[in-house]
Amino acid sequence: MKKQESYLKSPDLLPIGQNGRKITTLGFSFMWVGMVVVLATFAIGGSGVMSLPLPLVVLATVIGSVAIGLFISLIADIGIEHGLSFPVYMRAPFGTIGTHIPSIVRGVAASMWFGINTYFGATAMNGILGMLFNFNNWFVCFLIFSLLQLVNTALGIKAVERFADMAAPTILLISIWMYTELAGTAAAEGRNVWSWAEDPATGSAAFTAFLVVIFSNMGFWATLSADIPTISRFIKAPKFERNWFKRNKGALIGNLVALPLTQTFMIIIGAVAYIAVKNYDPVLALQETASGLILGVLLLMIVLAQWSTNIAANIVPAATIFSNVGGPKFPFWAGVFAAGIVGTAVQPWSLFGIIIPVLLIVGGILSAIVGILFADYYMLRKRRVNVYDLYKFDGQFKYAGGVNVAGFISWVIGAVVSYFIPSYSFLIGFGLGAACYYVLCKYWYFKKYKQAEIEDPSDDKYLGITVGRDWDLNDEIQEVELKDAK
Repeated sequence: MKKQESYLKSPDLLPIGQNGRKITTLGFSFMWVGMVVVLATFAIGGSGVMSLPLPLVVLATVIGSVAIGLFISLIADIGIEHGLSFPVYMRAPFGTIGTHIPSIVRGVAASMWFGINTYFGATAMNGILGMLFNFNNWFVCFLIFSLLQLVNTALGIKAVERFADMAAPTILLISIWMYTELAGTAAAEGRNVWSWAEDPATGSAAFTAFLVVIFSNMGFWATLSADIPTISRFIKAPKFERNWFKRNKGALIGNLVALPLTQTFMIIIGAVAYIAVKNYDPVLALQETASGLILGVLLLMIVLAQWSTNIAANIVPAATIFSNVGGPKFPFWAGVFAAGIVGTAVQPWSLFGIIIPVLLIVGGILSAIVGILFADYYMLRKRRVNVYDLYKFDGQFKYAGGVNVAGFISWVIGAVVSYFIPSYSFLIGFGLGAACYYVLCKYWYFKKYKQAEIEDPSDDKYLGITVGRDWDLNDEIQEVELKDAK
């Protein structure tokens, strides 16, 4: 039992206290800028203007981005209030053993995005090598770029990650330049970027296309809306602050301002690239509209942007999940390379032809988890968490052999129904996941498996930063020793 519990208490899984929270509001906003600059973002814009004019694509993107930003902010409070990561809190709605299954799904999704971002960076790298050495083999660039990022992460080299601070404003400047150039190219072809649509949809078809853009944007960030506690636990927040909005200010500005603005701007770039050169891939669009040193610098910035954000947003979360599931004999570096293998096996270069359906399906599957997290954290536990028991195999989260059956039933129902209604996938998955979990737990499962924080909803015992507490597992050990002594 001691070995099992030490595994549950591995250093990367322990709660983060006030002193360990280093991400500022501005820093988190800059993280969003870097994370949004991926090929799939541009693909949503390019796909959108195939049937809708750009103003409608922009409106749908703003709606979808603000909506997903709200969901992300709600779940982020788990990390801000208690300093808990995604795989640790998932022990509450899925059990100490059951948490591994949805965590693996999240790990596979992160690995998929690693592959997609790497492919995007590899095409830019291929463009640079083509300019310098007349080299042209994107797959070799993909393998080299993958290996560089994986070794970088496994060795913990920080130099490239620090580039993210500089990357954000640089990326925005590059994007402004790209928009100007591409809009000029489109105008020369007789296409106005703000009124042109390749095959304009009308009536119900236009409404459906509008919904697809909204839920593609939501599905795009469904992974992070579930996994956000892993990042938000490092965001600076004030102690003894009971106002939810003030306590979550650092996350809210990033999620509701930086995300929608950057996402919308990048969607515009993808749309304008498609209007200008009939290809939403900005690397290819750049190669048609720029040359020489300017093109080389732009492509290099794209490579570095993918590198810096891929590590933080995709490789580290996936590697942490895989190493946790694999146990003590599967170290972090092994998890890093497992993420690389999965990210290559999904063949990201083939995903772009079906990227919108993929986003809708993934969004539905993960949104059910987000709904379950929401119901568990807000509706049932009222933000109070018996954190000490999250790190015990024989505590209240053991349930039936380490599995919360109610969580899995709710997840399956939400995910399956959302699959058959893709145009509303995120909302269907979230709503059904939350509703089913609440009803099953309140009227069945938590009557059978009592939860201390629900039976005794004490702020002093079960809240974190709101009451000035840094969760320290040593405190609980000392309390037990004192009781035993008495």
